[in-house]
Amino acid sequence: MVTTRAPEDAYTAEPFVPHGARGLPALRKAAAGCRGCPLHRDATQTVFGEGSAHARVMLVGEQPGDQEDRQGKPFVGPAGKLLDRALAEAGIEPEHTYVTNAVKHFKFTQAEPRKRRIHKAPSLREMTACGPWLAKELEIVEPELIVVLGATAGKALLGSSFRVTQVRGTVLEEEIHGRRERLVPTVHPSAVLRAEDREGAYRGLVADLEVAARALG
Repeated sequence: MVTTRAPEDAYTAEPFVPHGARGLPALRKAAAGCRGCPLHRDATQTVFGEGSAHARVMLVGEQPGDQEDRQGKPFVGPAGKLLDRALAEAGIEPEHTYVTNAVKHFKFTQAEPRKRRIHKAPSLREMTACGPWLAKELEIVEPELIVVLGATAGKALLGSSFRVTQVRGTVLEEEIHGRRERLVPTVHPSAVLRAEDREGAYRGLVADLEVAARALG
């Protein structure tokens, strides 16, 4: 008896990415059927990036949360609302942004059905599997600047040695998926919501985003 390996066991989205695609709608449609890693099994749906195909700034987070998984859109929960407020305060216009995540499916733990779903950080293997989607988003959008939201997104883009506390609020220049990119790392807005000094953490996020705004000129 010959057994065939399920696509998710290969841990790569590569076979699902339409490399001839020149627009975000085609990419989003293809991503809806991605089975490049096991996370698709429990998630409600793929949560792809949203925003202008001509955005000057691409904001990259970790993965969708509970509300994002239910609604199918990135950054629509409490962290997303806080991010919108911080961007406005830093002077970055919504029409100039494209928001997405390093991982496109919600990873969670759940004690039992109908109990609250608890966010669980994606593994490096899962982030790597999802990398081809982010590479294609970067190719289509061609942002002037990437804002890296949190440690997980930083590791997905810059490798496992990335530490957000060491480089936040600075402008980096690195090769990402074959493209020379400028990046400004900062904390994920969900970390602000969890902080003991929430106001101080929020002011730090805004200050980092102001660095990004100045880098855009």
